[in-house]
Amino acid sequence: MALCLLVGLASCKPAHVPARDFAAERERMVRQQVAMRGVTETRLLAAMRKVRRDQFVPEAVRDLAYTDQPLPIGHDQTISQPFIIAFMTEKLQLRPTDRVLEIGTGSGYQAAILAELAREVYTIEIVAPLGERAKTTLQRLGYKNIHLKIGDGYQGWPEEAPFDAVIVTCAPEHVPRPLIDQTREGGRVIIPVGAAGSQLLYLLEKKAGRLQQRAVLPVRFVPMTGSAREEKSEDAGLVAPPR
Repeated sequence: MALCLLVGLASCKPAHVPARDFAAERERMVRQQVAMRGVTETRLLAAMRKVRRDQFVPEAVRDLAYTDQPLPIGHDQTISQPFIIAFMTEKLQLRPTDRVLEIGTGSGYQAAILAELAREVYTIEIVAPLGERAKTTLQRLGYKNIHLKIGDGYQGWPEEAPFDAVIVTCAPEHVPRPLIDQTREGGRVIIPVGAAGSQLLYLLEKKAGRLQQRAVLPVRFVPMTGSAREEKSEDAGLVAPPR
């Protein structure tokens, strides 16, 4: 205390640390990591400028929220890098009237982006603590068109089907048949497929009763768990990607 009296009481307070300008970082993220890499859909870019990614990551990595990398969110799961989220979302070509199914809620960030673009979002998370945390975050941020449940995403959400679009943020070794069955005619599915180290992102479209599919990007996602580990073959009723 004597030292404080000599140099002034103000010197005993911690130095002021300016708050991070997350808004500026978010704008830079959209411009440099997303738009400059080929994502052009206007509504999607606006959604990514609006949704605060820093609210969906743990405090320990919050300063990295707008960097060009995936980040850990606990329970051996990650939030994908911003470009991958934007790339996958753009491929769905969402309309304001669409109903979307998301498999793998994670932190809830992808669901929030979808909710800015579609009428209703149905999202499933198999890791209960992650799902509960995401639900709390999404409610705190005021999202009312996101419906979240804890469960096995491999089975989809048949009670709410059909969906105009399906997005999967974890990688099975084959495309789950239930997700295809729950996609509306003319709908799209974006999904990473393959074992660790050899995954490809596939875009599937239902047209005239037939399924069209093509690989669009090499990726690296956490594996799908639950039923996906039990259903390993095409004989189990799965749709396999073209070889």
